[in-house]
Amino acid sequence: MVLTIAIPLRKAYGLEDFITMRHLDNMARSCWPPGSIVAYGYFFEFFMSLLQRQQIRRFPGPAAPPWPLRAVLLRADLCNILTPQFLWSYKMRHNVAVLFIMSIVVNIGMWLERFVIVVISLTRDFVPSAWGRYSPTFWDWATFIGTMGMFVTLIFLFVRVLPGDFHRGNARTGGGDF
Repeated sequence: MVLTIAIPLRKAYGLEDFITMRHLDNMARSCWPPGSIVAYGYFFEFFMSLLQRQQIRRFPGPAAPPWPLRAVLLRADLCNILTPQFLWSYKMRHNVAVLFIMSIVVNIGMWLERFVIVVISLTRDFVPSAWGRYSPTFWDWATFIGTMGMFVTLIFLFVRVLPGDFHRGNARTGGGDF
């Protein structure tokens, strides 16, 4: 999410005049409609599986993922559905610390959702004889850590190339020697 990056950059580089509270409010307002759409999609998928009586979609009985994965799936649902709904409140949208914490929680929820998709698809295939327990290999961990490193590197490169006047907090006058 943009809030996860914009809020620390705003504070670290003194960009309060450039990234105003109005910008943060607009970003927060643009976060809760997708949260509502995600909630609608989750509930629609659940109720359609009930109507079609699909055992694989509802996960009762033998098709259920193991308990730790069900707990991770529940946490992902709570992070992605419940947390953005707090942004309906004006006080929540105008508290920078709350906005930052909520953006971190939603990021964790989105990561958990992707984790569950990958792990359940590798653990429970459509053929029961292929069912097994997934455990990450060295290359899985290396890819995960490498993507985080690439993201941090690109953020630092972006901040380095950000115009010099913004670094000095002088976003209006220009004329820096960057």
